[in-house]
Amino acid sequence: MAGAAALAAAVWAVRNVPAALGARPSGERASRVRRSKQFRDGAFRNTTPSPILPPGTRQQVAREFLRRTQRKPRLPVPLMTPGPSQGGDLDAVWYGHSSALIEIEGRRVLLDPVWSERCSPASFTGPRRLHPPPVPLYQLPELDAIVISHDHYDHLDMDTVRLLARTQSAPFLVPLGVGAHLERWRVPASRIIELDWNEEATVSGLRFVATPGRHFSGRGFRRDQTLWASWVVAGERRRVFYTGDSGYFDGYAAIGETYGPFDLSVIQIGAYSKGWPDIHMTPEEAILTHLDVRARVLLPVHWGTFSLAPHAWNDPIDQLWREAKARDVRLVVPRPGERVTLDDPPPVDGWWQTII
Repeated sequence: MAGAAALAAAVWAVRNVPAALGARPSGERASRVRRSKQFRDGAFRNTTPSPILPPGTRQQVAREFLRRTQRKPRLPVPLMTPGPSQGGDLDAVWYGHSSALIEIEGRRVLLDPVWSERCSPASFTGPRRLHPPPVPLYQLPELDAIVISHDHYDHLDMDTVRLLARTQSAPFLVPLGVGAHLERWRVPASRIIELDWNEEATVSGLRFVATPGRHFSGRGFRRDQTLWASWVVAGERRRVFYTGDSGYFDGYAAIGETYGPFDLSVIQIGAYSKGWPDIHMTPEEAILTHLDVRARVLLPVHWGTFSLAPHAWNDPIDQLWREAKARDVRLVVPRPGERVTLDDPPPVDGWWQTII
């Protein structure tokens, strides 16, 4: 009896794993993938070689993870409920990690929503949240668009997508191939807009452009079968740039020249390591990216919610704040759930340093 119960529990625990792995592109979607200039020799490629772990770095990474660093705060992360808009035409709400709501010229755009307890295909393993979402997913306001940067679990979460598909009517804008995952999770094809780099679509009067990044993709054993992207979101007057996950590269200057200047940059700052220098930025490189794309205010993301790298949980934001002051970059660091108005950005108050 005990053995049967244990087996049943194990089967129940992994029942959703096959679906969470997603699906490979097929049919016309696969044809579009193969026609992409970014797809060569059976996989998507970066514009410059970008190994996940450069040769000779595996032992270094292992040593970094064995170091004793503070991977989570000692006190709870302070959460807020977003207040009403004060009438500006560019606001932002950071929900944690890379999940953020951009309110631009009266439209609402949700970036990389992940509301699950773990960023993993299984509910019992994988990196766990350091703080709960500041608001339930079903309490989000009506959205105009949902933007996905790539298919890693900390940016594309099956349970979050399924609930958004039921409770919202907004389309999902995704890089090439990622639509296969969404269709497996019963998102209607009519709500999926797939773009290659430098392709664009207009949704609710906003211009969305999938721009290059320097990263990789994959939810199972095969990597780089779907594309990754940064994103431009442009209205009539306001422009926002989101890096997604990316290493620093010269493509940012070209994005700034072509699509900038930007009112707001939303830039990944966490989960970096000397062992993987090509696929995630350091905080110092985030400042360079902000300057390259010619943005006015920087909102840092991809820190403080999941521990994904060997550095201390607060290192990314501490380093970014120092570098921003040194380079005279305007920075906003809201608490999760706090609304910021970009025409009147609040000063950085170092709130995270009170919970270390």
